[in-house]
Amino acid sequence: MRSDPSKAPLALKLSAWGVIAFLHVPLVLIILYAFSAEDKSYVFPPPELTTQWFAVAWAREDVWAAIRLSFEVAAWSTALALVLGTLAAAALARANFFGRDAISLLLVLPIALPGIITGIALRSAYGTLQIPFSFWTIVVGHATFCVVVIYNNAVARLRRLNPNLIEASMDLGADGFQTLRHVVLPQLGSALLAGALLAFALSFDEVIVTTFTAGQQTTLPIWMLQELIRPRQRPVTNVVAVVIIALTFFPILAAYWLTRPTPESS
Repeated sequence: MRSDPSKAPLALKLSAWGVIAFLHVPLVLIILYAFSAEDKSYVFPPPELTTQWFAVAWAREDVWAAIRLSFEVAAWSTALALVLGTLAAAALARANFFGRDAISLLLVLPIALPGIITGIALRSAYGTLQIPFSFWTIVVGHATFCVVVIYNNAVARLRRLNPNLIEASMDLGADGFQTLRHVVLPQLGSALLAGALLAFALSFDEVIVTTFTAGQQTTLPIWMLQELIRPRQRPVTNVVAVVIIALTFFPILAAYWLTRPTPESS
């Protein structure tokens, strides 16, 4: 018998709302300061509100160049992670062999390690192999943690997949590719899409690993960091932050909606 959530203790409700405020009030302040007429410092409450900084940000080519680079890196990193993460999940979901748990641990380790460790490791590897920094060094760096997101989603879904469906498909004359296309992929579709959306959002926001793998290139988070250190028009940075919030909020919301529990699965 389920308890009525409306009868939760008042202290528990207040605690929940307190956590929500702790997490989201800073985001509300960023949005507020994006409309501030003050261009050099943060004053609360803002003396005057304006939308001029949105036009200023729109006209700055360095902002658009950083957005384009971040978008392209996130797209390629997600695509690479989809292939590698799905293949790794397919290899480990059903097979039972010596060392499987160790391999699973190694697959999820990059996202568990601090980003600075991953960044230093990648920079050392590029230096040892004499690989010059480029667009692709950033993509590979981001793919190291994007793979984990795809792998976790795919392996969880594959372990819930009824093996009788695959056996029945093969018994009915379908070859391996037809079984993959008509049986396995439809079952994996929402999990892979949710993982891809989360991976894209993680890559788009990544700053630490990017710092060690980008060389002279400037992704959007790197641009924001530079603007905060040497601000020219501080509200422009807040405007761009609002854009990032919007761009990452909707993929995360979509991923949550796709993976949320349903009455049929409970």
